[in-house]
Amino acid sequence: MRTMRSMLYIPGNSPGMIQNAAVFGADMVMIDLEDAVALSEKDAARDIAAGFLRDYDFGDLPVVVRINGADTPHFEADLEAIVPLKPFAVRLPKCQSPADVTTVDARMGEIEGRFALPVGAVPIHAMLESALGIENAYAIATASSRVKALTLGGQDLTADLGIQKTRDGWEFFYARSRVVMAAKAAGIDAFDTVWTDFNDPEGLFRETRQIVELGFTGKAAIHPSQVEIIHRAFRPDAKEVRKAERIVAAALEAERQGRGVVAVDGKMVDGPIIARARHLIDLAGLYGMEGGEAR
Repeated sequence: MRTMRSMLYIPGNSPGMIQNAAVFGADMVMIDLEDAVALSEKDAARDIAAGFLRDYDFGDLPVVVRINGADTPHFEADLEAIVPLKPFAVRLPKCQSPADVTTVDARMGEIEGRFALPVGAVPIHAMLESALGIENAYAIATASSRVKALTLGGQDLTADLGIQKTRDGWEFFYARSRVVMAAKAAGIDAFDTVWTDFNDPEGLFRETRQIVELGFTGKAAIHPSQVEIIHRAFRPDAKEVRKAERIVAAALEAERQGRGVVAVDGKMVDGPIIARARHLIDLAGLYGMEGGEAR
C-alpha cells in the first residue's frame, strides 16, 4: 500500500528543485505548471517538466504534474507534452463540474491512443477550488475512472467565497468534510490544501492533525521544511497501533479457523475496521513503530 501523507509542490521552472525532489523526503511531488509559474515562463516550465519526466530517474517517487486550466491558452500544450510521458497523475485545476473531467478525459484518451498507451493510463487528480466545485464533489469524483483523488484548493476557494483564511481554519470545515466524504464514497484519495505560512510550523502541525482526524489521505506542502511536520502529524498513536495489531491478529486467526465472525476486546469487528487496522499498521511501519510489518 502506497502512503501519500505529503505532496510537495515544485515550480516547473525550478530544475534544481526537481532534480533534488527525492532528497526532500515527501511521499509524492507535484511539478507545478500553473500558479507557481509566471506567464512568461509557462513554455519553459513545460519543457523542463517534460524533459525530467522523459530523461530523469525519480526512482519510486510518484511525480504528479499540475497543468494549466482548460480555460487557458496553455492547456492543450501541457496535455500534449505531459500525457505521453505517463506521470503518476495529472492534477486538473479548477474543476467545477463532471463535464470538466469528461472533456479532459476524452482529450487525454486521444493523446494516449496516438502514443500507443492504454486509454486511461494517466490518472487525474481533480482540484476543487470554488463553491460550485465543492458542491459537485461526488459527481466530479465519479465522472471518470481516471479520477483517483480529489484535492482542496484553499487559496482560490477563499477568493470565491469572499472570505479570509484564518489560522484555525474553521471556515474550511464544510469544504473539507465534503471533499473527504465524496472521495471516500468514490473509493479514491483526498488531499488537503497547503499551509501557506512556512514560518509557522506549529500552525501547520495543528491543521494537519485536524485533517488527519477528518480522514484526508495527505496534505500539500509548499516548502521542503513542511514535509517532516506533516509526517509527524500523521504519526499514529501507539495505543491505536496496538489495538490494530490485535484486530489483524484476530482476523487472521478467524480466517485460519474458517470463522466469519471476528471479535476484539469484546466487540465485533467487520471488514472495513480490519482494513483500517491494516492501513494503520502499514502507516506505523513508516515510523519504525512496533507492528509495522504485521499483515
